[in-house]
Amino acid sequence: MRFGVFAGCFLAVWGLVYAGVIPRGLGDSNLLWVLLLSLVVSAPLSFVLLRRQRDAMSEQIVDRVDTAKARLDANRSREDSVAP
Repeated sequence: MRFGVFAGCFLAVWGLVYAGVIPRGLGDSNLLWVLLLSLVVSAPLSFVLLRRQRDAMSEQIVDRVDTAKARLDANRSREDSVAP
């Protein structure tokens, strides 16, 4: 999804440069200028637009870590109770 936001920003910035709204880069640096400007624009947009997906993913990660910790604790307690 983040790549999609970047691609949309790239097309929008390229269109604005092509239309002359945003100045072109110096010499042959036009593509680099458009890429850098697209990165600068897409970073805050993806931070805001993809907040729900990021929160959902972090909840899944927390659940998996908690499950792994519970299994590890269960294995430790089982090893302690089986000691000779």
